[in-house]
Amino acid sequence: MDKTICTNCGYVYDPEIGDPENGIPPGTLFDDLPEDWVCPVCYVAKDRFDLL
Repeated sequence: MDKTICTNCGYVYDPEIGDPENGIPPGTLFDDLPEDWVCPVCYVAKDRFDLL
């Protein structure tokens, strides 16, 4: 499972952890996140993330 990094703030999305504070369970791949999901730190859109 690939990790992705927010190019704005450096937050790393790890699919093994998910984003439980925002209802995203562990095991959720970045590509499977809802289209309206945003960085939980700086609130930018998914298109501002790069593979780590």
